[in-house]
Amino acid sequence: MSLWIPFTVMAAFMQSWRNAFQKRLSTDVDTLGVTLARFILAVPMAALYAFVLFSYEGSAVPQMNAKFYLAIVLAAISQIFATALMVKLFRLRNYAMGVGLAKSEAVIAAVLGALLFAAPLSAMAWCGVIIGSIAVWLMSVPKGMRNISWPTMLIGLASGLCFAFTTLWVREASLMTQLPFLQSAAYVLFWVLLVQTLILLLWLLVRSPQTLRALCLKPKLVFIISFCSFVGSIGWFTAMSLETVALVKTLGQIEIFFTLLISAKWFKERLQRSDKWGLGLILVGAVLVILA
Repeated sequence: MSLWIPFTVMAAFMQSWRNAFQKRLSTDVDTLGVTLARFILAVPMAALYAFVLFSYEGSAVPQMNAKFYLAIVLAAISQIFATALMVKLFRLRNYAMGVGLAKSEAVIAAVLGALLFAAPLSAMAWCGVIIGSIAVWLMSVPKGMRNISWPTMLIGLASGLCFAFTTLWVREASLMTQLPFLQSAAYVLFWVLLVQTLILLLWLLVRSPQTLRALCLKPKLVFIISFCSFVGSIGWFTAMSLETVALVKTLGQIEIFFTLLISAKWFKERLQRSDKWGLGLILVGAVLVILA
């Protein structure tokens, strides 16, 4: 089995839990505060993880150029916007639908990767990406276009676009390091999390210090969100250092399966008949990208 596959499954599982805990936090903390909870405690975890990997392998920390740090900043900012938009989705629609709309990133990443990042796909891989995207659409809009508002649609697609840019810039930065895949993923992860945390902390300190106080009142929930985000990001970043973004994100749509289980069991949200069709198509799409 290709190593990117188990890393992607791990990432999808942890991300589904992170999103669930973020939804719970969003009832007491505003959008940027919930977004910061994803990053703030993940930074020391990422630093420790990178230190252990570099020490164990005896690898030297690379000296990177300005192009690398530009990719890091672009990825960090894109993910901040993507996460904030998805948190807004939690307030507009139910949990499963919000996540489903944001998962449009797979097909967006495939198109952008082919056009802008020299990452073309085979015909079979394109079939997998498209089938997976249709599955996500069926599960996100089970009653058709007439039952979804345009603001919800636009926010979902914007979140998917920002997530797509995030993952494409992360892969570019990983390839620039020329390190073994574990070290390159850990190094990029640390820098992305650090930049995200500094940006949000400075913004909230100046514009909304009450948001930081609200986060301090939820230390356990913030820790769980940061931990799930850290482990999930290890999976995503490592998988994307091994395989193209579109394939990783298409297989990563199995997150919808975990999300539906959490949605039904934890949030007591009703699932639709179309969910079964959607899950079946996600499975087909995942098989196609693995075979590709």
